[in-house]
Amino acid sequence: MAVDTPSPRNKETEKERWDRNFADLLQELRVAQTGVQILFAFLLTLPFSNGFPKATEFQRDTYIVALISAAFATAMIISPVAFHRALFRQGRKPELVRYAHRMATGGLGFMLVSMVSSVLLITDYVLDWKWAIPLTVITGLWFVTLWAGLPLAHRDWGEDEDQDS
Repeated sequence: MAVDTPSPRNKETEKERWDRNFADLLQELRVAQTGVQILFAFLLTLPFSNGFPKATEFQRDTYIVALISAAFATAMIISPVAFHRALFRQGRKPELVRYAHRMATGGLGFMLVSMVSSVLLITDYVLDWKWAIPLTVITGLWFVTLWAGLPLAHRDWGEDEDQDS
């Protein structure tokens, strides 16, 4: 016979839940922030490399898309810090968590554009476009699968366990 043991999350107060949600979100943002900053730094140095003057107009346009989308991703992923500073000690954690969630989601979208554009830029530079396009499409589909498809397909993980307890 199964013993009903309530989940520890069912015992937390609403304030504790918002604090936990914010802490979880901050951990996620730390990972994303590192990745986007490395990509952004790489893109910032690219025009100063020896091979960049040989880039075609298409490659330069692709570079601009990658650079600007990395800048937008960086701004969105870091923006919850500024928002937190502005709302510090005002008891507005729910508003902060909702805002940070939207910014993180948008930042990941811009990071996706930047990563895929960067792949297109590099593959078009080193390979024939007949290889660059399919490799870039595969890369984009891989990111969308891992970042959106799988999470959305598994949104109900654990719901049966929560209903049983």
